Amino acid sequence: MIEALQLEFIRNALAAGILVSLVCGVIGSLVVVNRIVFLAGGIAHAAYGGIGLAFFMGWPYVVGTLGVSVVSAGIMAAVTLRARHRADAVVGVIWAVGMAIGVILLDLTPGYNADLMSYLFGSILAVPASDLWQMGAIAVGVVIAVSFYYNDFLAMSYDDEFARLRRAPVTFLYCLLLVMTALTVVMIIRVVGLILVIALLTIPPFIAEKFTGSLRAMMVVASLLSCFFTVSGLWLSYLLNLTSGATIILVAAVGFFAAALWGRFKPRHPGNASVSAGEPA
Repeated sequence: MIEALQLEFIRNALAAGILVSLVCGVIGSLVVVNRIVFLAGGIAHAAYGGIGLAFFMGWPYVVGTLGVSVVSAGIMAAVTLRARHRADAVVGVIWAVGMAIGVILLDLTPGYNADLMSYLFGSILAVPASDLWQMGAIAVGVVIAVSFYYNDFLAMSYDDEFARLRRAPVTFLYCLLLVMTALTVVMIIRVVGLILVIALLTIPPFIAEKFTGSLRAMMVVASLLSCFFTVSGLWLSYLLNLTSGATIILVAAVGFFAAALWGRFKPRHPGNASVSAGEPA
């Protein structure tokens, strides 16, 4: 792998993987402890409509994908806040409509010749330096926002009613979390693709939750795990000439099942029962 680092596209891929890992650890932990994985999946698949819109209008990929993802996140936030019992149906509709619009717009795009597989399963080896700057800006923005509102996010994750009593802006935080999830999805698509987004967003936090006792520790461990899975998967894909995105997810899956077996044969200490309840707000 040392000689591979002499290649610019490998260095770009590693940088992209590290940036994505940082954001996945932070946002993925909040997604898992707030139990909004299904919403994150809806945002991810609705983003395909943004890909189709970008190609149809001749816009940069990021513009269309980011716009549709943020709009989808806003709609989901509004629905879940007003009628939580209908959230699953609305998310399913947005999920399906986003995918359908993307397919139709790609069909209508004159001279369409983009590599569809790169958006479905990722193209980390094709990440240009210009995208790294965008990823870096998103990563910095997400970390600053979560750090600033950390105690409020912690309170909301533990009990939203308790958070309201301590005057935390729960509605604003919930909408902010979904918007940051949309930004994260746009980043991850470049690495593992649309279909595999949720795996990279949730597997590291699921593992980290088993071995940590606070939300902050969960975020740190999840980021480190995500980085390990991404770099290991990239290295294996380079050695074995495999698709990078799928290889990264398979490595993460091996880690997930290993952690599950470890937890089965060596149960967690009773005092470390819950991440969301294990740290005072």
